[in-house]
Amino acid sequence: MESTLTTKTEGGQQYHSQDETCVGDISWTPEEEQKVVRKVDLRLIPTVWLMFVISWMDRSNLGNAKIAGLNADLHLSSTDYSLAIITFYSRPGPVGYAFCGPLSNLIITRVRPSIYFAGLMMVWGIATCCMGAVKTFPQLLVLRIIVGIFEGGLTPGVYFVISSWYVPAEQAKRAAFVLSAVLLGGAFGGIIAGAVTGGLEGRYGIRGWRWLFIVEGIITIIWAMIAGFILPDFPATCRHFTPEEKRIATSRLRNCGTNIGDNQSDGPRLGKVQSIKLALSDWRTWGVAGGIGLCGCATVLPYFYPTLVNGLGYKEHVTAQYMTVPIWAVAFVCALSSGFIADRIPNHRAAFIAGWSGFAAIISIVVCVVEEYKARYILLIFQGCGVWTCISLGVAVATTTFQDMRPEVRAISVSLPQAVGNAANIYGAYLFPQEHAPRYLAGFVVITVTLAAGSLLFALVDLGLSRRRKVLA
Repeated sequence: MESTLTTKTEGGQQYHSQDETCVGDISWTPEEEQKVVRKVDLRLIPTVWLMFVISWMDRSNLGNAKIAGLNADLHLSSTDYSLAIITFYSRPGPVGYAFCGPLSNLIITRVRPSIYFAGLMMVWGIATCCMGAVKTFPQLLVLRIIVGIFEGGLTPGVYFVISSWYVPAEQAKRAAFVLSAVLLGGAFGGIIAGAVTGGLEGRYGIRGWRWLFIVEGIITIIWAMIAGFILPDFPATCRHFTPEEKRIATSRLRNCGTNIGDNQSDGPRLGKVQSIKLALSDWRTWGVAGGIGLCGCATVLPYFYPTLVNGLGYKEHVTAQYMTVPIWAVAFVCALSSGFIADRIPNHRAAFIAGWSGFAAIISIVVCVVEEYKARYILLIFQGCGVWTCISLGVAVATTTFQDMRPEVRAISVSLPQAVGNAANIYGAYLFPQEHAPRYLAGFVVITVTLAAGSLLFALVDLGLSRRRKVLA
């Protein structure tokens, strides 16, 4: 936060000096503020980053298990495999996923995030281990549902906690860094899948793809137990911070217009129904959710990266798994660097996303035309850059756009874009059936259209937010 020279007024109104910032009766120096931010960074960001890496490995390991023998051993058809993906996102019932993230965020405003996240992770880790023992397709579906339900609360919850600790100008780079874990999770997943399915195939009479679920599930359980002791809770209630650090953490948020709300004070809370109504009645919620939902259709691609690479000529399943790593690694660098750039233009992050989504749409068009294997592989790498940069920056747009909302309302609004984006995978799961190999033309056409529509919608969101700022100025 930059210091400016003004005068403190009577009644405890805020002021800035060259040496310190004061809000009410609380003042702090830039050095004290940086110390608090660094402490949050050390406890929160690396911990949730590794949680996201593991989460994505557990989520996307189905694609690696597929080409390592899962389909053959369980006698799965292309439709069965797509259904196994859908059960992760749809949950029991026709609109299960749409409510899982938002309802989870309503819970997290009332509990300790450290315990809540560790509990979610523990349960889905156990379910992942159990997937290594499945004998039938229904057993696989049930466990995928369990993993999906408990993983579903992680992403919206983490981004709500980020918006509860950091001021808007600090959020894009951190949101991009946290989501970059998804990209490295895909890269690590390919490396681990290649090593486990190749190195442990047949060990103790167990197939390599079963070992993959067991190993990744054990990793999840171990980190869940560790993370519960490291993660901070909310600024006013975090047991790792001194009373003075808590006061600085809450006051600096209030100083930049963040609604601290009643989850960090003794006042009355908004009811669940009222919170949902307020979130759904704000056009910003639907604008951001719609944009991420359209771009989110392309996030189904990781489930088919091993299959697509396999179809591009890399027939050995271990080689196909390793060849997915560059797709993730390049996207990681691109998304992370874009997060730092976006923090320099905080009022136009949505326009930045519109550009990346348009770029990814153009690449997708070229993929539909090009038939040469190596060229398509390179295009998949560039397309991954555009898609995952859109998703990571979309999260930053959500957390900063909803900053002035009450925490209970913000919890709903932050979670809806993620829910809508992931729900796009329900129809996305059917975009790449095996019979369309190796070009998968229909799938790439649909992704092209949704990315182009997402680009247009984010451009309109940027325009709407700009007009709103002028009205409120």
